[in-house]
Amino acid sequence: MKFKVPAFLDGIESPIEGEVAIRKYAADLSLDGASSAALVVGIDEVGRGPLAGPVVACAAVLKSPDILPSLNDSKKLTRPKREAMYDAVKDACICYAIASASVAEIDKINILEADFLAMRRALQALGLHGIQETAPEIPIEVKGSFAEAAAFLGSSDPKTPQVLVAVDGNLKIRGMDQDMQMPIVKGDGRIASISAASILAKVFRDRYMDDLEKKYPGYGFDKHAGYGTKAHLAAIQKQGYTPEHRMSFHPKSLQMELF
Repeated sequence: MKFKVPAFLDGIESPIEGEVAIRKYAADLSLDGASSAALVVGIDEVGRGPLAGPVVACAAVLKSPDILPSLNDSKKLTRPKREAMYDAVKDACICYAIASASVAEIDKINILEADFLAMRRALQALGLHGIQETAPEIPIEVKGSFAEAAAFLGSSDPKTPQVLVAVDGNLKIRGMDQDMQMPIVKGDGRIASISAASILAKVFRDRYMDDLEKKYPGYGFDKHAGYGTKAHLAAIQKQGYTPEHRMSFHPKSLQMELF
């Protein structure tokens, strides 16, 4: 089921305004009869479209809606700008977790399910109950937990915080409680915590792809991050596929062998 933008976000013009609005919504929300407000966590992924490399997801809880006014959709920021903001975004979060799904997992279960897997791994790393995923190939980077975030924000029950997951896009994450989720279309430009997750996931993945270029020189992973540019396709044609290429994604016109 695809979801539309929630009505309470009508007229919202910035991620800060959106974060304020969704926190107000969460303050009135009672999940499973809880008396305290639900903790708003933004979640986003990067890497659905490339021909190579993992899909990376990040879940993030901000200290306050306006703690970093420059937050916005990572796609609207240049790489130098994202890199310059990276540490500041981390500092602006009470907690965050960056997780992934590997090329092998993408080829096995398809990219959408791999997206959901990476998201569940990020949420599990922050202490969300009801998820039992295996550890990813790339170690999860994590700061804090939902319990710490709830305590920081003054929850009446920080040990078992209620969570509202603001998911970028129009789908809920499969394989976990559906009632605690709220899809936000173009959420990385509407909700500050999703913007933060978007930037952290993007920089993390870009840096991983930089390392792949060192491991497999000549493919230009540090320039195109695995996307199907003309230069990338030409490199595949010349050098063949690497183990980091998604064989379920490769153009049918390029029938090459893996290293």
